[in-house]
Amino acid sequence: MTTALQTTQQGVVLTLTLNRPDVRNAFNDEVIAEITAAFKEMAACAEVRAVVLAAIGPAFCAGADLNWMRRMAGYTRAENLADAAQLAEMLRVMYECPKPTVARIQGDVYAGGMGLVAACDIAVSVDTANFCLSEVKLGLIPATISPYVIRAMGARAAHRYFLTAERFDAKEAHRIGFVHEVVGADQLDAKVAELTNALSSASPNAVRSCKRLVQEVAGRVIEAPLIGRTVEGIADIRTSSEGREGVQSFLQKRKPSWLA
Repeated sequence: MTTALQTTQQGVVLTLTLNRPDVRNAFNDEVIAEITAAFKEMAACAEVRAVVLAAIGPAFCAGADLNWMRRMAGYTRAENLADAAQLAEMLRVMYECPKPTVARIQGDVYAGGMGLVAACDIAVSVDTANFCLSEVKLGLIPATISPYVIRAMGARAAHRYFLTAERFDAKEAHRIGFVHEVVGADQLDAKVAELTNALSSASPNAVRSCKRLVQEVAGRVIEAPLIGRTVEGIADIRTSSEGREGVQSFLQKRKPSWLA
């Protein structure tokens, strides 16, 4: 793995850090492949209980790398389809990652970078960061990232910011629900640590199942099939080894095995 993506692990928390500050951590096909591979590898690692996506430099991610965009300018439709499919696969792998993910936003987030944030479960931003879905200014649309960004900010906010390409600040990103917490730069690491501690102290199986539950239930009509799925979900988790251990440890006033 190249220095474009640094990997560090502290306890059960793995941090993936975008390390291309000279290009504002913009991504290209090589970086997309690295991120995809890193998330796939980490998903299968039992020693990892939570993942932080971070970046180095003044920007979290400025979207597509300019040199990559120059190459894409001459692509055929077939080449564009293949190229976009790689980005879509990266976002899918991130979103469906069985481990909880936290975006640590230390700087500006533009265009495709918005997709990286939206694909994470939780987002924490410094109060000085700016956000922008700038695609329409280039005659483009945020198509590949749209399923994740619309889920993160809601359709109403997406109507505005997709269409206007306005830049908005961290306070507005918080108001529309795109980020969960806004803090000063000196508080960023403490807030991320607070969240990863909470994530890693819970039952790994329950956290994994809860993440899948949200994805399966969100936006669906409340009717018999969905209700049946939730009934099966609670029955399955109650009879699982961690479910039984969690209830027993609570009743016996002791720590559960995953904290021992």
